Amino acid sequence: MSHKYVYGVVEASDDVEFETDAVGDADRVYTVSHRRYAAVVSDINTTEPEETDEDAQRHDDVLREIMEHDGGQTIVPMRFGMAFEGDRELKNVLRNAQPAFRRALRDIDGKIELGLKLVEEEDAEVDREAIVEDVADVLEPIADQSVPNDLFSDRLVFNRSYLVDEDDREAFDDAVADLEDRYEDRLMVRYTGPFAPYSFVDVKIGAQ
Repeated sequence: MSHKYVYGVVEASDDVEFETDAVGDADRVYTVSHRRYAAVVSDINTTEPEETDEDAQRHDDVLREIMEHDGGQTIVPMRFGMAFEGDRELKNVLRNAQPAFRRALRDIDGKIELGLKLVEEEDAEVDREAIVEDVADVLEPIADQSVPNDLFSDRLVFNRSYLVDEDDREAFDDAVADLEDRYEDRLMVRYTGPFAPYSFVDVKIGAQ
């Protein structure tokens, strides 16, 4: 019996099906629907997949493909590891979590997640508080929302994720480029994305 590995949830009207390198060596992604919502899944032979580097990358790559599929899809992303015994268990979750999916899809419709890290160059002297304020002044007016992330290194000055409307992506890119020029020789800029908006979705479903 094949189990269902879940990448995220879309509107049931958004038909998603394509061949790709998916988690657990699957080669096809498709949807399992219940009324208004559909889980985007691939087949897997376990309900407890191991998070290898390869499969973690496949999970993210599939989400990007879904976001670009057929002119663009809005998807509520799931973290790695959501797998269900079969269609029945998955449809029960889709039914019970309808209000949460409705809110999440509304909040992230047409938006992407971008990440910005600023790393202090070796031996550089920087005013961290002033930098944080400067970056906020530049980027917050463009972004829809933002959230801080851990400063996991002594040289990491700034680490934040931004929810940005796709129509504002170019303006955000330009603003980050201006910051990179402004802090040249003092800070290394690590600009990443687009990602599915993990940091701005608070929907947790239990795997079964």
